[in-house]
Amino acid sequence: MKVRLQRISNGVLSVCAGIASFLLSLAALLVLRQLDEKILAALTMGTFALLIVWIACERPNTRQGRAIAALVKRLLAVGSGDFTSPAPRALKQEMPALANAVETLFDQVRTNLDKVHAMAMYDPVTSLPNRLYFKREGEKALASCDDGNDAALLFIDLDGFKEVNDNLGHAQGDEVLTMVADRLRAVVQNEMKPDSVSQPVIARLSGDEFTMLFPMVKTPAEARRIAQDVLSSLANPFHSAGQSVQVGASIGVARWPSHAADLTSLMKAADIAMYHAKASGRSQVCLYDEKLAVAFARKGEIEKSLREALQRDEFSLVYQPQISARTGEIVAGEALLRWNHPTDGLTLPGEFIRIAEESSLIVAIGDWVLDAVVEALGRWRRAGMTQRLSFNVSPGQLDRPGFFLRLREALQRTGSPPWLLELEFTETMAMRCSDAVIAELAALRADGVCIAIDDFGSGYSNFARMKDMPLDRVKLDSSLVKDVETSESARTIVAAIIHLIHGRGLEVVAEGVENEAQIDVLRAVGCDIFQGHAFSEALDERSFSAWTAQHSLAAQPKSALNAK
Repeated sequence: MKVRLQRISNGVLSVCAGIASFLLSLAALLVLRQLDEKILAALTMGTFALLIVWIACERPNTRQGRAIAALVKRLLAVGSGDFTSPAPRALKQEMPALANAVETLFDQVRTNLDKVHAMAMYDPVTSLPNRLYFKREGEKALASCDDGNDAALLFIDLDGFKEVNDNLGHAQGDEVLTMVADRLRAVVQNEMKPDSVSQPVIARLSGDEFTMLFPMVKTPAEARRIAQDVLSSLANPFHSAGQSVQVGASIGVARWPSHAADLTSLMKAADIAMYHAKASGRSQVCLYDEKLAVAFARKGEIEKSLREALQRDEFSLVYQPQISARTGEIVAGEALLRWNHPTDGLTLPGEFIRIAEESSLIVAIGDWVLDAVVEALGRWRRAGMTQRLSFNVSPGQLDRPGFFLRLREALQRTGSPPWLLELEFTETMAMRCSDAVIAELAALRADGVCIAIDDFGSGYSNFARMKDMPLDRVKLDSSLVKDVETSESARTIVAAIIHLIHGRGLEVVAEGVENEAQIDVLRAVGCDIFQGHAFSEALDERSFSAWTAQHSLAAQPKSALNAK
């Protein structure tokens, strides 16, 4: 009988030990997946309860009972985060197999916890600390700064990195990010101060955004010098997949405690400065100041008002005629956006369009413009007007999936003929159009829609790139036109550009034509179409229709018309 009870007891022990091992494994899995600690504690207590069942079958003062009790105590320590203590000595003596399983399990848990920690704290692409780790270490660094010493935080946003991903692919983009991280590490290494309690902290926040915190920076001049070193290090080309890649960066700098009392506020201030650097032309360093804070607050107010403007239908279109240089006829009208602000009155795009482009609002505003233009075109067609109607498309619209389908559906819905519609986009956008966008533009052009580059001469142009684009005309920026009647150099440049554009088989439209002297020079150098206040200011739709009816056959400068 005694032998039989001993066998039953040993069987219960084996079952309980097996269940205990299973629950330990499950607990480890939960740790790896970072699930709730309460679940882990519940499993530990479940293990404890099962082992109590076995202990109840034995006398509590046996060696095996004491070994199991020691194991239970060790398991309960897991709830306090103890994954390093070895298996109890009593367990090793009485149940070496179970003790070895416990030791092996905890070795695996410790290894996997280290991996989880690395995944949670470091960026997998660059191996730099991530946002979470940066905030933790950055706060420590600020707390250890000596009295009288500032800290400088750099917020870095790469310029043109989207084009790297679009043109080379994300794998090559990741390689460029890794090289960027290496160059930032080199700058940090140069700024290390052996006798300093706090050392620089660097991180990749997300996408193409990086941040660097330099403790013990005594002056604004030193902060700017470090930022310029970073800018210079990123200005040199990166070599990836046999290609030379130019990236660059816009950098905002904020100082602690002058600009913020804590790390979160310091990062916000540096972010504001970075956006100002990017808006000012990119590849620049900008130091935060109160003026930037005011401008940022104003930007937020405008964004809020723009959202309300869409809801309240505060936008409208006006139209400016385009005149043939050869016949004087009206060949087209350009639709221009206006904002009827409830307190500021009529507001021009120059005061809000950049803010809209920096947010998602440009897509909603662009959709409104598209619908309004196509509906106006339908009305013009029904009224017997045969002039083209052009409107400007933002980069945000062209990059948005479904834009071209939406345009086609709008034309079909309103019965507007595609050959009376013209799309304009800036030369900067033209230079970075993806192959997919170029194919869509070519398909639209094949259906009759006219395609034009706007503001030509205000940015970077590549004529080799232009030869592959589906285009009908190029609009010269007003900055090229304004001095043609007084400057020989300006006339030479405009004449050369017109010659090159004509060589591509395209028409040339001159924007911002203000007087008859400019008209004479532009006509002499071969310009095809004029647009500007020399003929008409932008008009509402009713006034434009009336003006078109009056001057469709012989449009002349306002001064000549008034003389009659």
